[in-house]
Amino acid sequence: MPYVNIKVTDEGVTAEQKRQLVKGTTQLLADVLNKEPHTTFVLIEEVSTDNWGIGYQVVTELRKSAKQI
Repeated sequence: MPYVNIKVTDEGVTAEQKRQLVKGTTQLLADVLNKEPHTTFVLIEEVSTDNWGIGYQVVTELRKSAKQI
């Protein structure tokens, strides 16, 4: 019973994109590991950019810096 946790920043991931992630992840596990799709769990978590850090900065600040360039 595979469990996959996908974390993305909360920057407008659509319901359709999430559906595609669930479908694609489930299919990948079925193809590569021969796992049953009906027992494969995929959880998508949207994380605030204030709660996601890269290096010494949170993503919110990184995005602001990138827009100024």
